[in-house]
Amino acid sequence: MINDPFARLNLDREVLSVSQLNNRARLLLEDVFAGIWVEGEISNLARPASGHIYFTLKDGQAQVRCALFRQNAAKVRQALRDGLAVKVRGKVSLFEGRGDYQLILDTVEPAGDGALRLAFEALKDKLGAEGLFAAESKIALPRHPTRIGIISSPTGAVIRDIISVFRRRAPQVKLTLIPTAVQGREATAQIVRALQRADAQGFDALILARGGGSLEDLWCFNEEPVARAIAACATPVVSAVGHETDVSIADFVADVRAPTPSAAAELLAPDSSELVQRLHSLKRRLLLTLQSRLAREQMRLDGLRRRIRHPSERLRQQAQRLDDLDMRLQRALERRLNQRRERLAHLSTRLAGQHPGRQLALLRQRLDSLAARLPRALGEGMKDRHQRLQSLAQTLNVVSPLATLGRGYSILLDERGRAIRQAADTRPGQRLKARLGTGELDVRVEDNHVQPATLSLLD
Repeated sequence: MINDPFARLNLDREVLSVSQLNNRARLLLEDVFAGIWVEGEISNLARPASGHIYFTLKDGQAQVRCALFRQNAAKVRQALRDGLAVKVRGKVSLFEGRGDYQLILDTVEPAGDGALRLAFEALKDKLGAEGLFAAESKIALPRHPTRIGIISSPTGAVIRDIISVFRRRAPQVKLTLIPTAVQGREATAQIVRALQRADAQGFDALILARGGGSLEDLWCFNEEPVARAIAACATPVVSAVGHETDVSIADFVADVRAPTPSAAAELLAPDSSELVQRLHSLKRRLLLTLQSRLAREQMRLDGLRRRIRHPSERLRQQAQRLDDLDMRLQRALERRLNQRRERLAHLSTRLAGQHPGRQLALLRQRLDSLAARLPRALGEGMKDRHQRLQSLAQTLNVVSPLATLGRGYSILLDERGRAIRQAADTRPGQRLKARLGTGELDVRVEDNHVQPATLSLLD
C-alpha cells in the first residue's frame, strides 16, 4: 500500500481508475479534515429504518451532505428537524460509490440560534393553541383590489419588485407604502404601528414584505406583538417575508403566505391581459346569450303573430257565433213554447174534467140515486124497527107488572109514588093509590093489622 497516495501523482503520468480516484480523494479529505466543527441549518432530514440519520447542512450560500450513523445518533439529545441551526463535528469524507462529498458526523449540538428556534417553536405552539392559525379565521383576498398598502422598508429591492409587478400586471391599482424597519431592535414596534395605521386606512389588502436573511435578521417577524397585530387586522394581510424556504410566525398568522414579495404582488395584482381576455370571453358569452335570447323571443313572437288574427276575421267569427246563438235561442223558445202549449192542453183537459156543470150533473145523478134508495132504506128500516119493537114489547109484556095487573092484580102506591110491599109500610088512615090493570083507585087504610085500629068518628 502506498503511504502517501499523492507523492508521485504529479511526478509520473499515472492513469487512475474512477475507484482509485475516489479512494485517494477520500483518504485525502479524511486526513486533512479529520475532526472539524461546522455550523449550519438542517434541511432534507431523513430517518431510514436502519437508524442512521441523513440531512443537508446549509447556510445562505452553500450546502453539504451529512451522515450521522446509528451509534452516534443515539448520543444526540437534541430533537433534529428541518430548519434547526446546529453545530456538528466530524470528518470530511467521500462516498466512493457515487463520488458524493459528505460529512461523517459524531456530534451534533444546537448552534447559536438554537435558542431562537426553540423560542420560535414555543411561540408557534402557543399561538396555534389560541387559534390564530385557524383556517376559518382567515380573510379571503379581494379579486380586484384598487388600493393596496405595502408595509416594508422604503429602501431595497423588495419595494421595487412589488411596484414592478403591479406596473406590469395591474397599473390601475393604487399602491401606498407604509415605511417601517424590517430588521433590528426597533423593527418589532415599528411593524406593529405600521400594521395598525395601515389597517385604519381602508385598504383592500396589505402586503407585509421583506427580503431574505438569516434567522436573526428575520426574527422581528417571529415576535408575538407582530403576530397579534397581524391577527387583529380587519384588512386581509399577505405575508411575504424572506425567501421561499424561509418560514416565520407572520406567515402562519397572515391570511395568505406568499413565498416571495413578487409572488405576493402577483396574488393581488390581477393580470390586465387576463382581465381583457376574460372581458372578451364574457362579451362573447353575453353576445351568444343575447343572440340565443333574441332567437327564442323571435320564435315566440312568430308564434304569437300566427295566433293573432285580423279584426275582420274575428268579427266574422263573432257574427257567426251570434247567428248560432240566435238560432239556438229561437229553437229554445219554440221548444219552451211547445212545452207550455202541451201543459196548457193538459191543464185544459183537467179543467174540463173539473167543470161545475159536469160536477152538478154527477151530483144530481148521485142525488137521484140516493133519493131512490132512501124510501127503500126507510121502509126497510121501519120494518126492521117495527119487528124489533114487537119483539121487545112481547119481552116487556112478559116481565111487565101491567101484564100482572091485567090478570086482576093491583099495585098500591103511597103519596110519594113508592110501591107498598108489606102492611107494615102503611098506617091506618093513610091514603093510597091502587093501580089496576086499567085505571086507578084512591083507597084508605082502615087497618093494617099491625097496630090497634082507631078510626075517627068524624070521617
